[in-house]
Amino acid sequence: MKRFLFFFLFLLSSFSILKADEGMWLPILLDELNITDMHANGFKLSADDIYSVNHSSMKDAVCQFGGGCTAELISSKGLLLTNHHCGFGYLQSHSSNENNYLDNGFWAMNQQQELACPGLTVTFIVSMEDVTDKILVGVSDTMSEASRNKIIDVNSKALAKENTKQGFDAFVRPFFYGNVFYLFVTQTFKDVRMVGAPPQEIGNFGGDSDNWMWPRQTADFSLFRIYADKNNDPADYSKENIPYTPKKFFRINANGVGENDFTMVYGFPGRTTEYLTSYGVGLLENVADPVKVDMRTTRITIMEDEMKKDPEVKMKYAAKRNGAANAWKKWQGEEKGLKETNTIALKQAREDDFSKKINADAALKNKYGDLLPSLQKANEGIVPYEKGVDYMSEGIFSVELVGFANQFSDVIKYSSADTLDVKKLNNALNAVYGYALDFYKNYSVKVDKEEAFALITKMMDGIDSLYPYDPQLDIPSKIFYEKNGFALPFFCSTVQKKYKGDLQKYLDMIWSKSILLDSAKLFSMLRKWKPSDWKKISMDPAFVLTGTSYLYYDVFALHPYMKFNAIINALQRRYMKAMEEVFPEKKFYPDANFTLRVAYGKIDDYSPRDGVQYSWYSTLDGVMEKEDNSSFDYKVPARLHELWEKKDYGPYADKKDGKLHTSFIATNHTTGGNSGSPVLDANGDLIGTNFDRCWEGTMSDVNYDPKLCRNIVLDVRYTLFIIDKYAGAGYLMNEMEFVK
Repeated sequence: MKRFLFFFLFLLSSFSILKADEGMWLPILLDELNITDMHANGFKLSADDIYSVNHSSMKDAVCQFGGGCTAELISSKGLLLTNHHCGFGYLQSHSSNENNYLDNGFWAMNQQQELACPGLTVTFIVSMEDVTDKILVGVSDTMSEASRNKIIDVNSKALAKENTKQGFDAFVRPFFYGNVFYLFVTQTFKDVRMVGAPPQEIGNFGGDSDNWMWPRQTADFSLFRIYADKNNDPADYSKENIPYTPKKFFRINANGVGENDFTMVYGFPGRTTEYLTSYGVGLLENVADPVKVDMRTTRITIMEDEMKKDPEVKMKYAAKRNGAANAWKKWQGEEKGLKETNTIALKQAREDDFSKKINADAALKNKYGDLLPSLQKANEGIVPYEKGVDYMSEGIFSVELVGFANQFSDVIKYSSADTLDVKKLNNALNAVYGYALDFYKNYSVKVDKEEAFALITKMMDGIDSLYPYDPQLDIPSKIFYEKNGFALPFFCSTVQKKYKGDLQKYLDMIWSKSILLDSAKLFSMLRKWKPSDWKKISMDPAFVLTGTSYLYYDVFALHPYMKFNAIINALQRRYMKAMEEVFPEKKFYPDANFTLRVAYGKIDDYSPRDGVQYSWYSTLDGVMEKEDNSSFDYKVPARLHELWEKKDYGPYADKKDGKLHTSFIATNHTTGGNSGSPVLDANGDLIGTNFDRCWEGTMSDVNYDPKLCRNIVLDVRYTLFIIDKYAGAGYLMNEMEFVK
């Protein structure tokens, strides 16, 4: 235990060349590692105020919202603040032609009007603990990676089970590629209701045109409320539930912020890979990002074209399009940023330094001399499988009908005679039934067919010559088609032999014959399901396309990809340990992995390129400068325009310039998952809500550059202005506590 704890603390405390403002820090270690630096930068509280298991602390006001965002408590009645784009799917699910909340916004004027959101959960961290010694019991440096992972998995599950009790869950998460492990105990609330959200013309102002860009003027927020049972414990939805009384909620500082002010982001960043080698960066920059951007561009273009033609399609595909576009634009910025900051060259320079140091020490050379050559070989070997995974994930598996058909896998599995399991079958049927309800509600045959043809065509061009066919391999012939010595997905055989190479005719047949597109027949079958019905689904042309494509994907792309990836991860784990010995003066922080982290920095402007200097804040004036009511992205509601013309900002105008500030930027190190995170001042009070990063700095997931990397924050004053002056829901302010 001492060895691993020393390794972890040593890495975190000794990297002297760490860039200012870089890092996503575990709150449990702030007292030992960061609090002195935080105080030097202006923070006025203690590490215990940020994280404590003995009394209420900031961690008790921060939760994971849904599957991938952060939210914060802002009242004693369980009121939650997060991003508009985090709550957008729930806003859409409650929308209809009669109540178009997407275009009109939604505001509950009392708690009785709040809308239930089935399936939405929020999760709080109760405690975290270093359990490295317990997880690595039975692990040795000489065992295979598979054996090591098996032992770790068994130990992790046992420890999580041991710490799971009534009302609480637990999980174990690895850090530094599996050198260190932490146990997290959590509490999840299942009754979460929508309270309010502005119309998308305000909550998503700028749309994709401004996504990942600065300056921004979008009021990217929505409000929810947590409900609990009479004992203040988590409970399923019930009319008898009452608003949750939190251990901690954030006061709101609406007095304004200034340049160089201390800022702190507290949330659940998703995934970063700061310690990739130059070979790994090359794979990302030259292979993965270009493929995904190209495929996603095709998909988004089709959606946008059809949304412009048909208002009903626009309503159905608004959330889908936004979800697809978010990663798409990020990948573009990341690729550009990696090139412009010469990340590969920077990594190579560090690797050269690493090599020089180990070559100068016989013991280190014997121990680590194989690391970089092995990492280079593995990253080169994974290239064709990276391409296959990306082309198929962004291609055929992005087709909605294929995704729907794949939901029936468990139904078929638990219906067949060999694996019949009535309980699991009923669960699978219920899951499919619920999925089908959402699928039909937000589905367009025209859009999906058009996407299918374009994406599969582009996918086949990409994988046409990736995987040479080896007749000595024992691979069932029904999962692939051999063409010119290369293995292709099996459906290519049908297209070539039955439809003479006409992919469109093949797809027309599927969309005309699949029972999955006949909602009446399918729902009737699901309600009256007989175990023998699995044969009807298994022979459905959509399921045949899906099933054989996944088999091909698993055998030719995913399985070898995972094999190489395991090799790379094992080498990266050794590389992290090696750097402790080779660079004892340096300091490392753990990559993001959807666990609670603290990032801190300062409000600051930036210059992304020659001749361009961006201010650190934006204002409502910028909304009106961009206003274009013929544009999908820049429409401005009449009510907002009227308030701006009258300069009717109430108490929310900036005290220095009299303008209504909408957003500001800071140097906090953030990533996906930080959407909705509270942005706090030096006293731990809420000054804004994190919602994006500047496009030029999206490579911060791989290489943080303090000159370019900025997180974008919704100024809390703009949030309050929209709630109070625009929506007339000022009663919500009575719940909040304000800094005087």
